[in-house]
Amino acid sequence: MRILDVVWTVKRVLRKSKGAFALSLAAVFLFANQVSASDEDVPWTHAISMHGSPALAPGEPFPYANPDAPKGGTISLGVQGTFDSLNSFIVQGGWTSARGMRERQFGNNILESLMVRSYAEPFSLYGLIAQRVRMPESREWIEFELNPEAKFSDGSPVTVEDIVFSLDIIRDKGRPPYRNWYGAIVDKVITPPNRIKLVFENGENRELPLLISLAPIFSKKNTDAENFDKSSLTPPVGSGPYTFKTIQPGRLVVYEKNPDYWAKDLAVKAGFDNFDEIRIEYFRDETSLQEAFKKGLVNALQFRDPARWAKGFDFPAAKDGDVVQMSIPRGVPAPMQGIAFNTRRAQFADVGVRKALRMLFDFNWVNRNLYYDLFTRTAGYWDNSELSSIGRPASARERELLAPYPDAVDVDVMEGSWRPADADGSGRDRKVLRAALSELNNAGYALKERKLVNETTGEQLAFEILAKNEDEEKLALAYIRTVELLGIAASVRSVDASQFEERRTKRDFDMVFNTWYASLSPGAEQYGRWGSKAADTEGSFNFVGAKEPAIDALIDEIVGARSREEFVDAVRAFDRVLISGAYAVPLYHVSDDWVAHWTKVSPPEQHSLYGHEFDTWWTSATQ
Repeated sequence: MRILDVVWTVKRVLRKSKGAFALSLAAVFLFANQVSASDEDVPWTHAISMHGSPALAPGEPFPYANPDAPKGGTISLGVQGTFDSLNSFIVQGGWTSARGMRERQFGNNILESLMVRSYAEPFSLYGLIAQRVRMPESREWIEFELNPEAKFSDGSPVTVEDIVFSLDIIRDKGRPPYRNWYGAIVDKVITPPNRIKLVFENGENRELPLLISLAPIFSKKNTDAENFDKSSLTPPVGSGPYTFKTIQPGRLVVYEKNPDYWAKDLAVKAGFDNFDEIRIEYFRDETSLQEAFKKGLVNALQFRDPARWAKGFDFPAAKDGDVVQMSIPRGVPAPMQGIAFNTRRAQFADVGVRKALRMLFDFNWVNRNLYYDLFTRTAGYWDNSELSSIGRPASARERELLAPYPDAVDVDVMEGSWRPADADGSGRDRKVLRAALSELNNAGYALKERKLVNETTGEQLAFEILAKNEDEEKLALAYIRTVELLGIAASVRSVDASQFEERRTKRDFDMVFNTWYASLSPGAEQYGRWGSKAADTEGSFNFVGAKEPAIDALIDEIVGARSREEFVDAVRAFDRVLISGAYAVPLYHVSDDWVAHWTKVSPPEQHSLYGHEFDTWWTSATQ
């Protein structure tokens, strides 16, 4: 039995007893001995999983990376927008930070975590900075054993003190949801020389240990703790495979390979980090980015616009075979792309108004006239997966979960028969217009002199849609043409990427384009997207301002589920509540990941469930 374990147990007992000293010291230490012995029985392992067991044995590489990929060369990537910060974990500048420091598509090039996620599985983590991990079935704690070889880019070792510092600094100065996750740690027990146990209040949030395992790890001695919450262009010192070579704010960031990268021989890094240099250039608009790609200034690019995907490859390099198009099937739920309502605004406080406006998006007209019929209509938040409620009547377990909230789910949504309004593609389907007007009448609006006005205030229903690029503006104008047929005053305002994120963060919008990305293992991130506490928190992802008790309760059920069956029922019930709340006008999706690339760079044959990941690509010719 370790002394620190005894101290930890005593602290928990006294805290929960609220100072009731009737419990004798001898009994406390007896209890501590029992708990400690039980803790010691928890085995160490190389990997953990949210549900079930990890798929890979120790030493197996991830299946979507090529261990034999050649090393060297440069990849040039491009994004639309700008950047003014190198810290994405704080409110100030968190939305406009440089890409590629730590993300799935461009790689964890600067910052790493205790464990790394396999994107070939719903939610499994494998050891990285931590070479071993253990966690009890109760998930009340998790313990890590650091890899003694782990080093920061300056050559200094990654220590347990760095782990504690990283968790504490984001808890104290980070933005939600990160500070909420790390704030849930009630004790940190350090066991020399290289182990740390993180203790939680309870095991109700069963995803929490995994989220903590993915915390970014900073170098304590190289991080300005006092000013951590202020936007900065000072390069962070991490343990990742690259360091910063060039930083041109708003224009360019270049990463160069660290030849002394400590983890290059680990199995979880086999086939990753193949380029000597990664260039990420920023473009003001999508057209400029596309032109740069056609000229070869950008080597690979993801496409989201079907028009460009279907008709944009008539330039010489594409005709000569120097540029290749790839449609990569995705194995995760379709992202929910929509035009979100700010329910904090008076005109959107009534769910009936939101349901009526949701009906007025003529998907068939938009898909045919703008997108070459390449899109599929989105209905819910987990389409194309077992987690979706669309087309499925609620199970007995779902109905039990929803019983305390009888008004939270519409009848047709509960029975699985609800679908988005299916207009005829004319842009003025009278059947849909009549149904929407009926909803608006029920919400207290009436048509008077060709204006839809509130019968109590006399004010016309009006709103502005915030857009950040020409594609969103084009789509908004198509939607507005239908909306105006009911006497609604709607407009679109296009702003640059920085202003877009600032206004979205500060909730300074009526409606805004947003994408809710989905996985096969949704969890605690849903608190930040939909939870009541996040609705009024600046920097959270709850853009719509949802405050619904049923939502909060179902997120609790999702993160507390102990079996896959319980989990699926909880997510489907959650999906039904979100659909019934009409928080957005659902748009469309494609099931594939569209990526085009010059033949100078090559992707692996197998891809992750999420599609492409540029940190598994390599140079196929000398550049």
